[in-house]
Amino acid sequence: MSEHYNITGMSCAACSARVERVVKKLPGVTSCAVSLLTNSMTVEGTAKSQDIIAAVEKAGYGASLNVPKQEAQNTSQDDNALTDKETPILKRRLIYSLIFLAILMYFSMGHSMLNLPLPEFFIDNHVALGLAQLLLAAIIMIINQKFFISGFSTLIHFAPNMDTLVAMGSFASFAWSVFVLFMMTRTHTFTTHDFYFESAGMILTLITVGKMLEAKSKGRTTDALKGLMKLAPKTATIIRNNQEITVPIEQVQRGSIFVVRPGENIPVDGIVIEGNSAVNESVLTGESIPVDKAPGDWVSAATVNQSGFMKCEAARVGQDTTLSQIIKMVSDASAGKAPVAKIADRVCGVFVPAVILIAVITVIGWLIAGKSFGAALSYGIAVLVISCPCALGLATPVAIMVANGMGARNGILFKTAESLEQAGKINIAALDKTGTITSGEPKVTDIISDNREELLTLAYSLEAKSEHPLAKAVVEFAKTEGVTLEDVTDFHALPGNGLSAKINDSDITGGSVKFIREKFAVSDEYISQSEKLAGEGKTPLMFVKDNDLLGIIAVADTIKPESSQAVKELQSMGIRVVMLTGDNERTAKAIGSQAGVDDVIAGVLPDGKESVIRKLQESGRVAMVGDGINDAPALTRADTGIAIGAGTDVAIDAADVVLMKSNLLDVPAAVRLSRAALRNIHQNLFWAFVYNVIGIPLAAGLWGLKLDPMFGAAAMSLSSFCVVTNALRLNLFNIYGRKK
Repeated sequence: MSEHYNITGMSCAACSARVERVVKKLPGVTSCAVSLLTNSMTVEGTAKSQDIIAAVEKAGYGASLNVPKQEAQNTSQDDNALTDKETPILKRRLIYSLIFLAILMYFSMGHSMLNLPLPEFFIDNHVALGLAQLLLAAIIMIINQKFFISGFSTLIHFAPNMDTLVAMGSFASFAWSVFVLFMMTRTHTFTTHDFYFESAGMILTLITVGKMLEAKSKGRTTDALKGLMKLAPKTATIIRNNQEITVPIEQVQRGSIFVVRPGENIPVDGIVIEGNSAVNESVLTGESIPVDKAPGDWVSAATVNQSGFMKCEAARVGQDTTLSQIIKMVSDASAGKAPVAKIADRVCGVFVPAVILIAVITVIGWLIAGKSFGAALSYGIAVLVISCPCALGLATPVAIMVANGMGARNGILFKTAESLEQAGKINIAALDKTGTITSGEPKVTDIISDNREELLTLAYSLEAKSEHPLAKAVVEFAKTEGVTLEDVTDFHALPGNGLSAKINDSDITGGSVKFIREKFAVSDEYISQSEKLAGEGKTPLMFVKDNDLLGIIAVADTIKPESSQAVKELQSMGIRVVMLTGDNERTAKAIGSQAGVDDVIAGVLPDGKESVIRKLQESGRVAMVGDGINDAPALTRADTGIAIGAGTDVAIDAADVVLMKSNLLDVPAAVRLSRAALRNIHQNLFWAFVYNVIGIPLAAGLWGLKLDPMFGAAAMSLSSFCVVTNALRLNLFNIYGRKK
């Protein structure tokens, strides 16, 4: 039994790991997956929901049971549930924080550093200045109280997270400043330079910026589900009492007879019982060439009937349709996909308690050494102040911000920090065929005929009357060749993928090899030629004039010019390249050979692509590159989903990385940029920890020095400056180079 829960209060990977651990310990829980991305949890087993909720709440977070929706088509209810509610809240918090921070910075630094004027009441009135800064900092802390609630709550539960670091840094600066303010009422030892109220406010404001950007990215990811839901037809035309009536999609039951006219969407999954047509299934399979349907064939919801009238029997309705299953797969993959744990998150469980312990030991040590309580306390607070997680907090986001900006300038968009980090760790790249490796639009590749001009003229005139994508390929090619269009009469679209008409008093027929062979005699030579073309992944079309075969025009979805080079670059970086497609094996292998991929997996339907990605993940980290709605489950399941920018909105929303230029060469470029950013992050974290290793003992007075708070502030600024400067070096990195 599987149940879904909404989780609140999580802020980093340490939080989701904590929730997952406590739930897994409950009797009856067989598996638990927590998603920071969607703030959700999926639990399997026999444990009671109230016990699960109680365990999560005891760990310091909120939980509520997510009642499953009865119909995937209830988009209004679903859209409301998927609405991004977090970003507007964080935006308001940030705006208010910036307003009060600007006033605080004016009082704290504007007068002393820039000689900006102050009201006469505050001139040489250090206590009044301190009180003003205290009130402004307190307002900012109240605005951002969530950091303190989350940070100290997780600390109490022995599971500190990044919020704990932020809360400790801000609170330490505030507490020290309050202490100094009180001491000013008794002594002249302290001055306004000893205040750090602005640090308390600045830390919270900067972290809120990052939180808002993160929330905005998380909110956009749910658009994939919204896009899928919008594809579901809202009505269907069914036959009831020998009359056609239009009903809401929810009223279509299994066994209902429905009709679909040209240009209409098929409402539910069913079986054709009457009529012939070509159905565009690209919404599900991603393949650009429509599939011919005849009585007994299967049709799927949301696909488009392009030519003939069909009468069908409903076989799968509601949540059982193929589209609904894709929606469910995207949702489940999102819920079960663990976010990348940042290095800072992994160490904070040790770092924060260690700093607190060092501060306590410092105070006790100096008391034993004979120092006054005030002096000993100042050493302890200095430890907390200098270990403020500014550098640690900036180490990852600054590098990611620079890398994201550099990627954006080159048309490579990383949706989240996690997607940027994950992209550089892949060792398997699964590429969709249509629209990714190939152009996604059929084009004429070969013409075999003893009279090329006559064949093109008659084929152009015949196919110009058809809306079939293969016909469009012939028409476009004929136009580029400057072929003249002849008058056509008595045009007919024939069942079985064929066309016929009269042109210049001659009977002209065109269509698939199978169709033509059933109607006319075809020589062994032309049969051999057509089989050779089919073996190369091309679709041969035959044309007949008055029972005489004019020749063959081959049409195929051609490989993009840059595909082979992109595959080679990925392979040179130690990445195995696999091509996935819903096409037949012969066509797939022909395209795969041209592209130079390592493996080809053909005949894969939407649910199959997702399961193939799951299988590939047993061998390493997998990136899925695709452009169609059918790729959405696989894009979501993969460790890194990469969408070609010219693809569907759903594919783009479901992916972690979007290539705006639709250029496959941007895939290895994205991997290079990610790897460079990861190296930069590791360097930044190394500096941040070295700073703390040196700064904390210095603040504790172990080297016989009393650290002046001004030097502590300078050290913090230097640490942040080094981290930011190092991150800016990424702007010099060539993402289209050959570095691994």
